[in-house]
Amino acid sequence: MNLDWQGAWASVIHHPLFGIALTLGAYQLAMACYEKTRWVFFQPVLASMSVVIIMLVSCGLDYAEYRKSTEILGILLGPATVALAVPLYLNLRRIRQLFWPILTTLVVGGVFATGLCLLIGWLLGANHMILMTMAPKSVTSPIAMLVAEQMGGVAALAAVFVLITGVIGAIFGPALLTWAGVHSHAARGMALGLTAHAVGTSVALQEGEECGAFAALAMSLMGVATALFLPLTVSLLV
Repeated sequence: MNLDWQGAWASVIHHPLFGIALTLGAYQLAMACYEKTRWVFFQPVLASMSVVIIMLVSCGLDYAEYRKSTEILGILLGPATVALAVPLYLNLRRIRQLFWPILTTLVVGGVFATGLCLLIGWLLGANHMILMTMAPKSVTSPIAMLVAEQMGGVAALAAVFVLITGVIGAIFGPALLTWAGVHSHAARGMALGLTAHAVGTSVALQEGEECGAFAALAMSLMGVATALFLPLTVSLLV
């Protein structure tokens, strides 16, 4: 009987759909807990990631098999990103009205976010490789990994810094903006998208369509600016 139970359990955890079910179930559970309690540590990305890790370790399922079973979710990231064009289009007039504030925020905020990160790392004694890995922390993982590797950093570690940055920004960003008296949906969206990339954009979308649109815009512009200018700036300074 025990052998039958073990065999049934093994067939469940090694089923091709187990990874998808685990991921979606963990996220829905985390979302429900966060909406009910509003406790920052139930932030959906952080909480669902913790649940998935615990379950994988408990089940003895290796990451390679889990990743293979969830490939479809990675494929769907492309259409999901393209879908962010919808709120951008709906708020196009508002974006045109705020063109110069948006441009100023991108330049000042982007330079400050990257420069402060490098300054703190340098003061703490981080070497060149770590600094170059940390520099693109405020953009999405694919861009950050390519930029970090191009500048002499470690692509895999850059993805970790991106995840940490996004989760911290999503947890503390809205509260800090409220504490600072920032109530404009456009300003809140720009701040969240500029510093916390996709995770911050998901939080901004929960606040409203306009906030989500400006977060998506900031995330996109920050990614393009980082990919174009950060390697060039580093090559000129180093």
